[in-house]
Amino acid sequence: MPINTDITLNNADVKYQVSFKLRLKSKPLWGEFFSYLIYPQKSFWDIYANSKLFAEINFNPGIAIVRPFYLKGGRLTWGTISLENESNGRDSIYCRTWNMLAFSLKSQISPRWTVGIRGWFPIVDKEDNPELTKYFGYGEASATYQIQPWRWSADVIFRKGSGLINYGSLQTQINWKPYRDENYYLTLQWFVGYTESLIDYQEHKSMLRLGFVIKPENMGIF
Repeated sequence: MPINTDITLNNADVKYQVSFKLRLKSKPLWGEFFSYLIYPQKSFWDIYANSKLFAEINFNPGIAIVRPFYLKGGRLTWGTISLENESNGRDSIYCRTWNMLAFSLKSQISPRWTVGIRGWFPIVDKEDNPELTKYFGYGEASATYQIQPWRWSADVIFRKGSGLINYGSLQTQINWKPYRDENYYLTLQWFVGYTESLIDYQEHKSMLRLGFVIKPENMGIF
């Protein structure tokens, strides 16, 4: 639900995301680099509207090479290079699409902290996506903190747009796992800023969402 404006049937929705990564070969390509197929999909569902249509679906397929290594003290780290496309699968004035060459590092710097940084070189069709990079920027930083290991955790993702002050986004999330031996969490998420969805990337939003997350226990490559 939005917290920066009145709640209506048109601006409250359900967001869900399905993501997977598939290692293409069990052996490294070269130099301990492994090849992956990646596919995140994010959807916004107008369940409160009479028609209950999906207002927006964002597809983000890509291919990646990933290099695991260890920093001093045995801290697991992933280095990733990926080529990705993100689009909403629509045409005409509703088309939103761009390609990127992305680079990222993600490391478990302590038993409780995992941090990451990601940057990209965008390839944008400026006719369909005017000033898109102003809102998406050229990179993001993320962190996860285990408040109470195996029970409570917090996530934050910060993205700075290329504009001077008013662009970018911040997403924070508190996760609670009701059962120690399961891999699902109840979560409270707050998103503020731009680019939560492609169709409205120029629209500033502040959204509070309550839901659940299913994810692996160990640190993933993304």
